[in-house]
Amino acid sequence: MIKVHHLNESRSQRILWLLEELSLPYEIVQHTRDAKTRLAPPSLTDVHPLGKSPVIQDGALVVIESGAIIDYIIRRHGGGRLAPDAASADYDRYQQWLHYAEGSAMLPLMLNMYVGRLGEAGAPLHPRIQSEIANHLAFVNDSLAGRDYFVGDSLTGADIQMSFVPEVAKAMGKLADYPHMAAWIGRMHARPAWKTALDKGGPYALGA
Repeated sequence: MIKVHHLNESRSQRILWLLEELSLPYEIVQHTRDAKTRLAPPSLTDVHPLGKSPVIQDGALVVIESGAIIDYIIRRHGGGRLAPDAASADYDRYQQWLHYAEGSAMLPLMLNMYVGRLGEAGAPLHPRIQSEIANHLAFVNDSLAGRDYFVGDSLTGADIQMSFVPEVAKAMGKLADYPHMAAWIGRMHARPAWKTALDKGGPYALGA
């Protein structure tokens, strides 16, 4: 059985959602952020030296990184579900979104959060960061125009991986300017599997 080391208010919520969509049995090991620093607890370093979440254990194998975990679970346990056929053009687009979410889209959003904590010292960086955020959010929004999902005509791991981007954008007060993305994340949050994962994972402010 897959064991998910779940950190509250984190990207690991996506992994619970994926497992619920696949109706796979799994065990949740809860880890709680420090109330003051908001950092992950030392208990996660007992699982992997980076001490980050998400991280899963499947037998003796430990897998880190959201995209790698989603890809692994779908390939090994998905039974052909939630991914296009590997020989199709859709599969290449699917892989693009799996990597794009954390490799490109999340970078300016995270920089915005951290640089914002610097106060006036970070002011010179804000114009470039805001420009990059607008660039990426517009790209995602335009990619969803006239589409229910990022790839093909049904849910894939790409949708699950990309969900964190509009969630963070909404928390920063930026989602309203991107109606296709806002409508898409609303549909994702209405899915029964997402709601079940939320119940099991505990409070998740980004899902509000």
